Amino acid sequence: MLQNSLSRRSFLRGVAMGAGVVALAACAPAAPAPGGAAASSAGAAAAAVATLAWWDYMGDAATSANGKAVETQLAKYNAAQSKVKVERTNIPFADLKQKLLQGAAAGQLPDTVIIDNPDHSSFAALGVLADVTDKVTTWGKSADYFPGPWASTVYQDKNYGVPDNSNCLVQWYNKAFTDPAGVSAPKTWDELRATSKALTEGDRFGIAMSAVKSEEGTFQWLPFLWMTGEDLATLDSDGGRMAMQLWVDLVNDGSMSPGIISWTQGDVKGQFQNGKAALMVNGPWQIPTLKSESPDLQWDVATLPEQKQGASILGGENMAIVKDTKYLDDAWALMTWRQEPENLKAYLVEAGKLPSMATLATDEAWTSDPVIKVFMDQLKVAKPRAYGPKYPEISNAVQEMMQATISGQTPVDAAVAAAAAKIKPLLP
Repeated sequence: MLQNSLSRRSFLRGVAMGAGVVALAACAPAAPAPGGAAASSAGAAAAAVATLAWWDYMGDAATSANGKAVETQLAKYNAAQSKVKVERTNIPFADLKQKLLQGAAAGQLPDTVIIDNPDHSSFAALGVLADVTDKVTTWGKSADYFPGPWASTVYQDKNYGVPDNSNCLVQWYNKAFTDPAGVSAPKTWDELRATSKALTEGDRFGIAMSAVKSEEGTFQWLPFLWMTGEDLATLDSDGGRMAMQLWVDLVNDGSMSPGIISWTQGDVKGQFQNGKAALMVNGPWQIPTLKSESPDLQWDVATLPEQKQGASILGGENMAIVKDTKYLDDAWALMTWRQEPENLKAYLVEAGKLPSMATLATDEAWTSDPVIKVFMDQLKVAKPRAYGPKYPEISNAVQEMMQATISGQTPVDAAVAAAAAKIKPLLP
C-alpha cells in the first residue's frame, strides 16, 4: 500500500471529489501451499516474489491487438526473471485519469502505469509520478529518442518516465470505393470536401472522424487547426474558425455523419471496416486489427490533406513509475527491459505502433513496409500536445467547442471565441 503525505493526500482528494473516492483492491500475496516440506518451500518461494501492479488502457487481449501485445510482453518478462511478478489491470482510456486521481487520494495506486503522453506533465505536477532523473542520467539512453516524445516525459527539468511508443494520424481510404469513382486520397482541404462528397452514397458517408467528448476528439481535430498555421494560443482567429467550420460543413453537407460526436477512434474504424465510410482519419494501431479482422478489405493510407501547411499530431504513450512505490528499483528494471531494442521492437510491431526511439526507427520493420512509411513520413510534421500541466482542462474546452458546433447548438464563431477565452489562461 502506498503511503502519501497528509497534505498531498488532502490535495488530491479534493481533486477527485466530484467522482468520489473508489477504494481499489490491493493485490494479496500468494498463500503458502498446504502440506509437507516441499509445499512449504514452494510457498516461501512464492511469498518472496513481489507483485508489481501495472495499469494501462490498451484493451482486453481477446479483442485488442494493443492489449494482446502488452500481455505478450509482460508474460515474457515474468518468465525471464523470478524477482517480481507483474500483474496487469486494463482500465478504459476514458477512466484511467480519474482512477489515478482517485487512487492517489486514497493511497491506492499501482507501481507502474502507461499514460497518454500529453497527460504526463499533469500527473508529474500533481505529485503522482516518481522523479527518475538520477536513474535516467545513469542509464544514459535519453539521446536515443526523438526530441518530442522525450520532452513529454520532462516536467520542470526533471524526468518522470520514458517514452513507450509514438503514433500519428493519417488518412485511410477504401480502394473498393475510391478506384471505381476515379478519385485518390485528397491532398488539400478543397479536395477533401469534393472527394468526401463524391464518395457519399446511400448509407455510406464519404469520411469518418472522431469528435467524441474525450481526448480522442481533441486528438483528431488539432491537426486541422495546425494546418492553418494557428495554434491554441491563437484559436480565436480566421484559421481557428476555418478548422472548426470544415468539420461542421462536412457534417452539414452529408459527407460525414453527425454521429461523430459520439464515435471513438475505434468506432471510426468500425465504420470504415463495414463499408459505412470511404475515408477515415485514424492511427497505426488499427493496422493489425484490420489485417486480422478484415483481411479482404482493400485499404491504403496517405498523409493528411494540407491547408496552409501539412500537419499531424504526435500521439503515443509513456511509461511511468508511481511515486512512493515500494518497488522503485524493480519498476525501473521493468521499464528499461521494455526499452531494450529487441523487446521494444517485438511489442511495437505486434501492437501496430511506431517507435519513439530514433535509433530503432531505422529498423526495416518501419522502413520496408509502404504503409508504415506513410506514417513515418507523417511523423515529420506531427506536433506534440505541449500545453503544460493544465492540458486536460484545455482539451476539455476544445471538446466542448466541437460538441457545440457539430451538433448545431452554437455557431462556429461563438463557440471558438468561448473556447479561446477558457484556454488562454490555462496555457503555460
